[in-house]
Amino acid sequence: MNKKALHTLEYDKIIPLLKSHASSAPGKKLCEMLTPSDCVSQIELRLKQTDDAVSYLLKTPSYPSFGNNRDFSLELSRLKMGAHLNTSELLSMASFLENVARIKGYARDLHKGRDTGYPDQVTTEAEDNEDDDCLKPFFEELAPMSDKSSEIRRCILSEEQIADDATPALYSLHKKRASLEDKIHSHLLSMVNGSARTYLQDPVITQKNGRYCLPVKSEHKGDVPGIVHERSSSGFTLFIEPAAIAEFNNKISQLISEEEDEIEKLLYSLSSLLGEDLPALQRNCEIMTILDFVFAKGMLALDMKASCPVIKEDAPFCLKRARHPLLDPSRAVPVDIRLDEGIRQLIITGPNTGGKTVSLKTAGLLCLMAQAGLFIPASDNSTLPVFNEIFADIGDEQSIEQNLSTFSSHMTNISTILQKADSATLVLLDELCSGTDPEEGAALAISILETLAKKDALTLVTTHYSEIKLYALKTKHVVNASCEFDLNTLSPTYRLLTGIPGKSNAFAIAGRLGIKTAVIDRAKELLSHDHDSFEDVISDLEEKRIKMESDELAISESRAEADKLLKRLQSSDAEILQKKEKILQEANEEAARILKEAKQMADETIRDLRTLPESASIRELEKRRTQLREEINRKNENALKSDKVITGSKNKALTPESVPATKENIKVGLPVRINSMNLEGIVQSLPDSKGFLFVQCGIINTKAALSDLDILPARREDSSKSNKASSYSKLGRQKSSFVKTEINLLGKTADEAISELDKYLDDAYMAHL
Repeated sequence: MNKKALHTLEYDKIIPLLKSHASSAPGKKLCEMLTPSDCVSQIELRLKQTDDAVSYLLKTPSYPSFGNNRDFSLELSRLKMGAHLNTSELLSMASFLENVARIKGYARDLHKGRDTGYPDQVTTEAEDNEDDDCLKPFFEELAPMSDKSSEIRRCILSEEQIADDATPALYSLHKKRASLEDKIHSHLLSMVNGSARTYLQDPVITQKNGRYCLPVKSEHKGDVPGIVHERSSSGFTLFIEPAAIAEFNNKISQLISEEEDEIEKLLYSLSSLLGEDLPALQRNCEIMTILDFVFAKGMLALDMKASCPVIKEDAPFCLKRARHPLLDPSRAVPVDIRLDEGIRQLIITGPNTGGKTVSLKTAGLLCLMAQAGLFIPASDNSTLPVFNEIFADIGDEQSIEQNLSTFSSHMTNISTILQKADSATLVLLDELCSGTDPEEGAALAISILETLAKKDALTLVTTHYSEIKLYALKTKHVVNASCEFDLNTLSPTYRLLTGIPGKSNAFAIAGRLGIKTAVIDRAKELLSHDHDSFEDVISDLEEKRIKMESDELAISESRAEADKLLKRLQSSDAEILQKKEKILQEANEEAARILKEAKQMADETIRDLRTLPESASIRELEKRRTQLREEINRKNENALKSDKVITGSKNKALTPESVPATKENIKVGLPVRINSMNLEGIVQSLPDSKGFLFVQCGIINTKAALSDLDILPARREDSSKSNKASSYSKLGRQKSSFVKTEINLLGKTADEAISELDKYLDDAYMAHL
């Protein structure tokens, strides 16, 4: 991709935004090196990595940090040569490996059952498909080397301090040194608190050049025998090492030298420990840098509220609600830039400051970002083809040094573009051939566009020339677009409208800026008739477009209202169905309860009769039998009423075929079904003038519409018999299914036989035996 287009389209201003999200120096360097690619597979991989990074970031409330990663190339080179690292370098390596462990744990928590413990994480089936995660192999390849980082932390406490117990030898040397220092302090304290006190400038013990000394007054130099190591700036104090402790100091110096040798060995040992896994260490550095870079792209996408474009070689050019990423998101007006199949040139017209150039730059910059693997600030499902090259001739490029006017500079650029353009090229031309004679400029512009059309280059052009608007109207592969201008407020709306040319509105803008009406009227008179007619056509098209948009808005509102009404009706139907099911359930429960009570009553009465004494009178037995019969009859009537309600719960599809009820075939007493309630009943009245009648459904007398009724055919054939059927006859039919033609009373007492015989005769009579 040519650097001039990257600069003209302000791609170089996107890179600092990307860098700001990287947390390590190597990651920032990788951001600086990011350039658009023209390889489809590479672009798809870059976008997939960005997409997966966004998915990771959306699942956790905090972002992973790669700040401990830095350029370890020098350290790795020294380890490769067998040299040792210093304490600062080893501590940096330990911090880096600890961060590697944290990053690996961060990914492991996400992959392990997709449960990180974060309350705002949402898991979906798509997220569980880890095979589609292109970042997972990077996380899995990381080698934390926790044992090595722990050993470095155990041995090195800080850049200046080594742990006393880092090695056994070092521990022994520290112990000997501490013992000698105790002896020196004891001896010097005895001198400070004894005879030497009067010779001292201050009663303190100091160190000079690593040896313990006393601050002796210069006039008492001979009173404290020893070696003078230093004199104060005033000359009044001498720092003398007493001869009595010189040997101790010598031993301490020797121990210090041995300690330094032991620390050197320790550093070699720790460096060798790291060098054992040098390839894995180098790979850790590479992966951490890559992940930092990829997550920076993900954070930039979230910051811009960007989405992943669909990139294919033959994809249509379609940007939906695209925003320029460098404009304030709260003020930027989204634009739709679409070139349908077969369209290779888009001519954008409209007033100055109407957003034409911004639309052009937005299209070019978003193409560059997409081919660099960055998400673009546009709606989902925006599609873009892959361009091998993007050329842009935008802005005033006048060059005094090269003695080029604005027009000359543009022609120089366009000459290069015409030489290199092909079918895989995007060409962006702002105010094509402006800055010269209008007629010649328009003719040259049309010729340039025809040349680009022959090369099949995808071209976006802004212009004020009416001739180019006419060219777009007459040419098959070219389409007009306009930046909308509100004539009421005399200000642009920054919306891009495809399919219609725009007016420059120079007169309206001039009037708004203070040009007198007489001047504007005279200018209108000077316009050619053809130009005036063309502008009238554009105005007429604009008015029709506004009317169509208004009509579409009204239709959309009506459709939304209809959808609301439909949802309300569906909700009402669901509520009615729920209530009906509840009523049927309660009826079934009531019927079961009634039958259960009747059975309990019969069982209790039989038990009472069996417990009556033999002396009980026939009248008393008859009284108990009559009570039992009345109670059973009452229970049976209630059960039959409940049974009528229960039959209404049968599915309509299981009932016999029926015919719709009409005024001609409806009669009182006919069995019918109320379709809306799915209940069966008997017609109680003929329909009134409004088509309503009453239907008896069980114990409920319901008012129903004639159009909502179906006559049941099975009962229609013998409606007179059905009308005369009673609960008694229905019970009789039920009885006939189990009553035998004889009763065996052998072996029973007279009272038992009479009771059972009475019940049998009742059942046999009801069963018509």
